[in-house]
Amino acid sequence: MSAIPKYSIIIPVYNRPDELKELLDSLTRQTFRNFEVIVVDDGSRDTSREVSERYVPKLSIQYFFKPNSGPGPSRNFGFEHARGSYLVMFDSDCIVPEDYFEWVEKYMEKYRFDAWGGPDRGHESFTSLQRAMAFTMSSFLTTGGIRGGGNQAAAFQPRSFNMGVSRAVWEHTGGFRFDRSAEDIEWSIRIRRAGFKIHLIPEAFVYHKRRTDFAQFFQQVRQFGNGRAQVGKVYPAEVKPTHWFPAVFLTGLMAIPFLLLLAPDWGELAVLLLTVYLMAIFTDALIKTHSIEVAFLSIPSSIIQLCGYGIGFIKGMLGSRHAL
Repeated sequence: MSAIPKYSIIIPVYNRPDELKELLDSLTRQTFRNFEVIVVDDGSRDTSREVSERYVPKLSIQYFFKPNSGPGPSRNFGFEHARGSYLVMFDSDCIVPEDYFEWVEKYMEKYRFDAWGGPDRGHESFTSLQRAMAFTMSSFLTTGGIRGGGNQAAAFQPRSFNMGVSRAVWEHTGGFRFDRSAEDIEWSIRIRRAGFKIHLIPEAFVYHKRRTDFAQFFQQVRQFGNGRAQVGKVYPAEVKPTHWFPAVFLTGLMAIPFLLLLAPDWGELAVLLLTVYLMAIFTDALIKTHSIEVAFLSIPSSIIQLCGYGIGFIKGMLGSRHAL
C-alpha cells in the first residue's frame, strides 16, 4: 500500500468517458501531486473503466462501478473508499488548472478552514456555446450571484463540481443526503451549521463544460431551480429574495406580450428594460471572454438559464418536499 495521500479526489461519472479523460489529463499536470483519484462509475452504459485504467501508470487511481443512484450517493461511496485527510470533489466534465492544489495549500496554511470551494470558468478550448453557458452560470448578472459567484465569503456555499472537505467534516455530517439537485447546497448548509469553517478560494477555479446544447442546458438549470426550492422546504431561511429573481424574470417575460396589447406604454417600458438588461449581459460577456460570438450566445443562454431555473423553482415550491 502506498503512502497515505493528503487529498482524495472523488469523481462520479455517468456515460462520460471522453470528458473524464480530459479531467484525468489535467490531474496528471498538477504541480502538487500528493493525492489519489477515485472514479465512481454510477451505473453507466458507456463505462469509464478502460479510460481509468489507462492512467494507472500516471496517477494513484481506483475505479469502482456501482448501480445508478445519483451523484450524491456516488460521492458518499467514494468517500468510504478514500484514504486522504481531505476529500475533494470534481464533476467529470471539469478541467483542473495545474496550480489548483497549490492555491488550496496556500489558503489552507493561512486560514485553517474545514471546507472550501472555488468558482468555474469557460476554457478557450470549449465550444463558443459551452463558453457562453459557462459565462452565464458564473455571471453576477444572472444566477452567478445566487450561486456565490461574487466574493460572498460569509455566505458562500461550495458546489460539488469544485469542493473539498476535511475528513472530520465528512465523519461528523455523514456526507450527502440528497441524491441529486442541490445535494451540495444542502450539505454546505449542514457543514456551516455544525460549526465548521468554510472558505471561498477564488484562485482555485475549474474549467466547467456544462452541457453541449441549449436543450440539455435548460434541463440542467431547471433541476438547479427545483433543487433550490427543495432546500428551501428543509431550510426555509436559506431561500432569499434573490432566489426568486429567475421566477420573477420568467413571469415578466411572459407578461410582455399582454402588456404590449393591453397597456402599450408599460409594455414598451418592459421591452426597454429587457433590452438594457440583455445588452449589459452582452457587454459583460464580451469584456470577460473577448469573443463577439460568445457574447451574442450569452443572450439566449441567459434567457434559457433564467427561465429554466425559474420554472424549476416554481415547480419545486409547489411540489412535495424532497425526501431525505
